[in-house]
Amino acid sequence: MRLVTFERRGQVRIGAQVPPELVPEGLGSFVLDLVEADARLPGEMAQLLGAGERALDLARAAVAAASPAALLPAAYCRLLAPLPRPGKIICIGYNYLGHGAAGSAGLPEFPDVFAKTINTIVGPGDDIVLPRVSQEVDYEAELAVVIGRRAHDVTEDAALDHVAGYTMFNDVSARDYQGRGSQWLLGKSFDTFGPLGPTIVTTDEVPDPQRLDVELTVNGVTTQRANTRDMIFTIRYLVAYLSQVMTLNPGDIIATGTPAKLPEAARDAQFLAPGDVLAITIGDLGTLRNRVADRVVGSR
Repeated sequence: MRLVTFERRGQVRIGAQVPPELVPEGLGSFVLDLVEADARLPGEMAQLLGAGERALDLARAAVAAASPAALLPAAYCRLLAPLPRPGKIICIGYNYLGHGAAGSAGLPEFPDVFAKTINTIVGPGDDIVLPRVSQEVDYEAELAVVIGRRAHDVTEDAALDHVAGYTMFNDVSARDYQGRGSQWLLGKSFDTFGPLGPTIVTTDEVPDPQRLDVELTVNGVTTQRANTRDMIFTIRYLVAYLSQVMTLNPGDIIATGTPAKLPEAARDAQFLAPGDVLAITIGDLGTLRNRVADRVVGSR
């Protein structure tokens, strides 16, 4: 199932994308408003995930049983980030083979962990706004893990039982601010620096999250390409490791790291400019597209 948060007629709702096989050919894409379809379902994404498999089964049943009259044309629904206000955004640095910290030798013993703040979150189609004070804004394609069940000190064997699904994340970064100190949070946490979505694809549709192709394009040119099998620390390991320190709750996000840029992209490295269009595609989870917008001077 592919869960979405969307806005229609000024209201924020949660829904599910309707599989093409349930829609007559040629009629386009549709979304089902889950709460309208079944009033027993919560009206907010983190609550839906936290309600567990029973709630997800109710949502699946609602999609399967939906009448054509209940379906909303996707063109009339503005997709938002599927989790507009995640509880936590925990990020992993240097987690792909071939993408190591400067001066590092060999593989790290432990993950490099940092955080982003929730003001960064924007949805598919939203602008990444270049801040006036940074001249070095960069991008990072990442698979995001969405927690669906409370996890505290869980084992690696049980870790994936606490995952609700997966989505795309762009860890946009101001490299000049990132380099101003030993901590990365400030350079990672400008407004709009966390595009997320477009859907949360539930785990039943992702048999092996460590076998997903990752690709990012800038203006149609591929600049990152890898596979999640190249992660140094697996999703199982990351969920278990982080849960030793902090309780992971439904609606928390773990951004699992980004691969290195392709050699030609690294050689001709350019920071983001107004008008650039970024597209992240991971496996068959979908594509997250965002445009880079001009700096807004004097805005609040």
